[in-house]
Amino acid sequence: MPPRLPCSSPQPQLLLNSLEQASASAVAPSVALTPLRRRPSASSSPSASPSPASASWTTPRCFSTTPARPETKLRREFKEWLKKNEPVIRRPAGEVGSQAKPGGTYVTKFHYGSDGKSNPFPNNPYFVSQPVLSERARNWIWYQVMVRGQPLKAVSAQHGVDVRRVAAVVRMMEIEKRWEKENKPMATPYARALKQMLPMADLAPNEGPFEPINDIHVHSYTMQQLFVPTSESRQFTRADAAKAFGEHILPPDERMRIPELVDYERDIAKGVDPDAARDKFVKATAESEKALAAKLRAAEQKAEERRIRVQTDRFEFRIEKINSEEVGPKGRARNAVGWRYGVPHMDRRRGEHKIPTSVGM
Repeated sequence: MPPRLPCSSPQPQLLLNSLEQASASAVAPSVALTPLRRRPSASSSPSASPSPASASWTTPRCFSTTPARPETKLRREFKEWLKKNEPVIRRPAGEVGSQAKPGGTYVTKFHYGSDGKSNPFPNNPYFVSQPVLSERARNWIWYQVMVRGQPLKAVSAQHGVDVRRVAAVVRMMEIEKRWEKENKPMATPYARALKQMLPMADLAPNEGPFEPINDIHVHSYTMQQLFVPTSESRQFTRADAAKAFGEHILPPDERMRIPELVDYERDIAKGVDPDAARDKFVKATAESEKALAAKLRAAEQKAEERRIRVQTDRFEFRIEKINSEEVGPKGRARNAVGWRYGVPHMDRRRGEHKIPTSVGM
């Protein structure tokens, strides 16, 4: 479809002038292409023909070289739907005349399906809106970790929230509380609007787990089928299966984010008192987190010993000692200096094989 010409453009006038000079056989008469009439000036008489200097053109009207397309059925139905559901769209917390209900969406009328799931898009029943942690749940997680001193893994296992999400909630709550003390502006209206549109989870006992907490990434080495001969009297464990796929492959008990849950479930299966098994689980998770924190501090201290800091008026220069022999066979090892510079990234090189052939741990 050719572009439409705006009213303020001089192109319609030029086009009509050219059409006036064209022959009648070349251009067929058309109502849409009628030349603009001249308007006589005040100084000219009605009988005299106006001169080009004293004549002025009337305001050109919008027109197109193609006829306007009629409104389609889909567009008409969309406008009718907008007019009908405008109150629901403007008030996402609930329909007009009802009390504000948190957990609604901008299409609250079609939010919950017959199975009780959250489907914000009526024509896409396979999309289910996932819930988010409510303000009460976030405050409760922060209280258990920062006030009661519970380990992150214990809080994650208790409420069915991933340990990474628990750590992120604690960090965000600490920043939020610090900003409140410093009187920094908060995006409260934006957060309130999102809470009204998204389903919320309060981590209540009747809600069940919030999300899977022990999903394990499937290693590419374990996707192949193997036949390992072994004796019938031998107990073939998951650790043996991991070694069969590769020496560096860890068993699922060690790859899961909370491996202490395996011992906890085993104690419960053996008939150990649930309270005693839980106390043992909390103690084991606390010790594992302390060991991880000590490992991270030792690595940071070791890196700081190799680093020399030089303070200036404007900058702080950090100089690290390296071993020039640890640069790899091609001199571009990841722990070498300048491995990122001088050579373009593999995505920028022509003819580079970008499909990975191996996956390391």
